[in-house]
Amino acid sequence: MGGRFLLTLVLLSVLLCRCQVACSGVFELKLQEFVNKKGLLSNRNCCRGGGPGGAGLQQCDCKTFFRVCLKHYQASVSPEPPCTYGSAITPVLGANSFSVPDGAGGADPAAFSNPIRFPFGFTWPGTFSLIIEALHTDSPDDLTTENPERLISRLATQRHLAVGEEWSQDLHSSGRTDLKYSYRFVCDEHYYGEGCSVFCRPRDDAFGHFTCGERGEKVCNPGWKGQYCTEPICLPGCDEQHGFCDKPGECKCRVGWQGRYCDECIRYPGCLHGTCQQPWQCNCQEGWGGLFCNQDLNYCTHHKPCKNGATCTNTGQGSYTCSCRPGYTGSSCEIEINECDANPCKNGGSCTDLENSYSCTCPPGFYGKNCELSAMTCADGPCFNGGRCTDNPDGGYSCRCPLGYSGFNCEKKIDYCSSNPCVNGAQCVDFGTSYLCQCQAGFAGRNCDDNVDDCASFPCVNGGTCQDGINDYSCTCPPGYNGKNCSTPVSRCEHHPCHNGATCHERNNRYVCECARGYGGLNCQFLLPEQPQGPVIVDFTEKYTEGQNAQFPWIAVCAGIILVLMLLLGCAAVVVCIRLKMQKRHHQPDACRSETETMNNLANCQREKDISISVIGATQIKNTNKKVDFHSDNSDKNGYKVRYPSVDYNLVHELKNEDSVKEEHSKCEAKCETYDSEAEEKSAVQLKSDTSERKRPDSVYSTSKDTKYQSVYVISEEKDECIIATEV
Repeated sequence: MGGRFLLTLVLLSVLLCRCQVACSGVFELKLQEFVNKKGLLSNRNCCRGGGPGGAGLQQCDCKTFFRVCLKHYQASVSPEPPCTYGSAITPVLGANSFSVPDGAGGADPAAFSNPIRFPFGFTWPGTFSLIIEALHTDSPDDLTTENPERLISRLATQRHLAVGEEWSQDLHSSGRTDLKYSYRFVCDEHYYGEGCSVFCRPRDDAFGHFTCGERGEKVCNPGWKGQYCTEPICLPGCDEQHGFCDKPGECKCRVGWQGRYCDECIRYPGCLHGTCQQPWQCNCQEGWGGLFCNQDLNYCTHHKPCKNGATCTNTGQGSYTCSCRPGYTGSSCEIEINECDANPCKNGGSCTDLENSYSCTCPPGFYGKNCELSAMTCADGPCFNGGRCTDNPDGGYSCRCPLGYSGFNCEKKIDYCSSNPCVNGAQCVDFGTSYLCQCQAGFAGRNCDDNVDDCASFPCVNGGTCQDGINDYSCTCPPGYNGKNCSTPVSRCEHHPCHNGATCHERNNRYVCECARGYGGLNCQFLLPEQPQGPVIVDFTEKYTEGQNAQFPWIAVCAGIILVLMLLLGCAAVVVCIRLKMQKRHHQPDACRSETETMNNLANCQREKDISISVIGATQIKNTNKKVDFHSDNSDKNGYKVRYPSVDYNLVHELKNEDSVKEEHSKCEAKCETYDSEAEEKSAVQLKSDTSERKRPDSVYSTSKDTKYQSVYVISEEKDECIIATEV
């Protein structure tokens, strides 16, 4: 006993050592139903001291309570203590057979609760041994379990059990007793994992911002990260080195940095024209110098102080010097010099100021740049540049200047380009006697004022429309072409006509869609009922299947067959209904149908009735008496005519009464006696009519060729009398 106890303590210590963190769970045992069929103890005695088998049923009423022992897994379960995982004793729960309700029970509700709970302070090992003893007591206050004479039944079992909310049902039978119970192991709140060893409690404070997953893992709240979800996620784009945040979505800059994302360094205080790569730097921009980059080292570039095309030179420390063009003066060459201020024109000539020059208009008799020369006659040669001199009769002279020159003495060269005759950006070239315009591309004409028609060469092909421009043209292409000259066919696949992942190919100025598996149609826009084995290429009116052939469409064929069968059955039903109606219409359950002898389509029973008179069209009756001869020596092709007078029943208005008919009928009777034997021989002759013209084959008609109507003589006789039909 001591060795077993020591072993139990060792195993318990091992289990405690395995639990490196606090863990918690509970084993729950639910007693459901107990049945003691005869109210006997395990020694087969009655619960109230009766002998074996019980002195009587009324004495075998037990007062049942239970002892529960939960311990570690044992290959051979021992009911003896210690109960390493816990033990419990219930109050008296019932007599021989009873059900145990959920919740509190017994005389003392506070002492017992169903299910029975065994808390664990360590990792659940997954196996256990369970002992449940049903005991009898004479008094509810005496719940001792040491006396084996009180034992009713004992359950000793071991099981493997995983953590979960589902109950495991079990039934223990010992022959005379049955115990129905269930059990499970569940984790306490905030404990997770297979052994309830993972602790996770959701929190949202300075120590973490997370919830718990199904396995106890920490799931950070939005905006937080890290092992314990204590690190906020800063504003997207915030510099990781130079920025930080105290809560999600912020971006606070560290010392020396600024900007929305803390990616801009702070320059040295006072720095004007400088930058920085690190905080507190002042790296001067080009043209600036000094500690604060406030000294302009390139004043000419930054300020451009010199005017009128003067040349600027930096002299350092923010100063400059301007080199003025002729005709200008001033520190910045802003003052234009007036050459006429020095009065360069002599002998009364008038001065005109020009750009960087001047011009003198000389009075008659003087010439030269400054009118310093005088000439009174052509002998002095006053005309320059090939001018022709002519003496005036009144004194003086005049010069006729050649092309390209002017002035009193032809001393001035004419500048043909001064009037800017060339337009559209052309350059004017003066040749002395004329000018020439060097036109820009796209223009022509003397003054380059004509736009060259770039469409004259018909550059647009394939029906394109040309629009002239300046040294250029544009083509409006018809559908199907593009490019500068409409010479490039438009790709049929350019606008992606194929859908659902299909591949577009160009073939013979058209496109073909190579459909993905499961699609079809002109543009692969339809989902096929059954996927083909290979890719499908669909043209405007053709479909090509590459790879294996598609499966036979059994569903469509079967549906078509079923539809055809349904249509045939419907037609058959209509035909049957029509035939039934026709049969009912023509069917007459009359005794006349049993008679085979008829005359003029009337049986004997019909002839006995009043004679009906009707008019029958000649076109509807066929003469059937052509080959019938009742007298071999006195008859013709039309039947017997001489012996009997005829009566026309179709002429209703000529009949006065029935007496004349009866008279003729009596005469016929007298004559018919001589022809009995002959009638018997002729009885086998059947007169048949054309089946396409008449319905009854045994009727006899006699036709007249010269009248519109048929006159039929009807003799009403018995069956054994002669039958004569004559034509009148």
